[in-house]
Amino acid sequence: MTLIINNDHVAQVLTMPDTIAALEGSYLALAAGEAVCRPRIDIRIPTSDPTRNYQWGTMEGGSTGGYFAIRMKSDIIYETKYQGATTQEKYCTQPGLFCGLILLTSIENAEPLAFINDGHLQHMRVGGDGGIGVKYMSRPDSEVLGILGSGGMARTHMQAFTHVRNIRMVQVFSPTKANREAFAAEIRALYGIEVQVCDAPEQVYRGAHIVAGLTDSAIPVLDGSLLEKGTHIVNIGGSGIPDAASLARVDVYLRFGDAPAPVGHPELALSDEFLAWEARPDAAKHGDGRRGKKAHGVTIPEKRITLADLVAGRAKGRTSDDQITYSERGNLQGAHFYAVAGRVYELARAAGLGHEIPTAWFLQDIRN
Repeated sequence: MTLIINNDHVAQVLTMPDTIAALEGSYLALAAGEAVCRPRIDIRIPTSDPTRNYQWGTMEGGSTGGYFAIRMKSDIIYETKYQGATTQEKYCTQPGLFCGLILLTSIENAEPLAFINDGHLQHMRVGGDGGIGVKYMSRPDSEVLGILGSGGMARTHMQAFTHVRNIRMVQVFSPTKANREAFAAEIRALYGIEVQVCDAPEQVYRGAHIVAGLTDSAIPVLDGSLLEKGTHIVNIGGSGIPDAASLARVDVYLRFGDAPAPVGHPELALSDEFLAWEARPDAAKHGDGRRGKKAHGVTIPEKRITLADLVAGRAKGRTSDDQITYSERGNLQGAHFYAVAGRVYELARAAGLGHEIPTAWFLQDIRN
């Protein structure tokens, strides 16, 4: 039987320690040649509304450990401005609804094992990446966290940061006062730590050992001129990379790795985080490769180290408390979903969660 696993089921079984362990294991398996993934690929097509476009995105990967997964998203993409911030918005059928699915299969017999809603898992895997970066690159005594953003990504990153560091103080800003105050009250109740609600974004940087931009902004939200010595940077949103001033101040840059080139075609190796094909390619569109810009790859190659080299002792990470460091995944999204979804599947099976449907519905006796 194939399982249908929804977001509530995922939330019941998936912990942040499980997520971080699955991701780290996947990255090291990739470096060892025991796993494989490809960069994210998007297809964009104009709709009848010139302010919106359709976007289909997929990413996939698998390992000799037993699982393969492909994750797909079907979205209408547009941008909006709110209190001076430009944000990327999306929906499926109507605002407030989304279509993101993970198909998990067995590499031993090719069986479709599960279809999993990607919403909660998506937030957990991105938060887990932030936690891995903080684990390896922030000062070991990091205890003050500055956050720009107060949504779902801020919540899962809090789980990750508090798992790998002893966070004692959070400084948070987001454009809507009610949202940042609600986030602060929730964090105080969940973690029993002090939270300062900031009235201006520059306040989150003061004394912070970790600064995280965790927003759906379509443009960078970090301000490198405000970073203090010893800060570790995490960035989500803002077209995928921090602002130029932040990058200029980074001393060591941890990129977890790069997706391998196709077999026999080393010239096709890419560091780009995602690739896109478009109908009417000259027409302006929204999406993660917005306005025709090249998808970002290795941002500061002269300062780059990889997770595999760091773990194996072939490279050094932070070497002083004053260094400013930055971490990001690279184009390894496809490696996330077989690893974390595989763990979710195992936990859901053990807990008796999920809706069973006949696997035979997905099989046929005509050779494909």
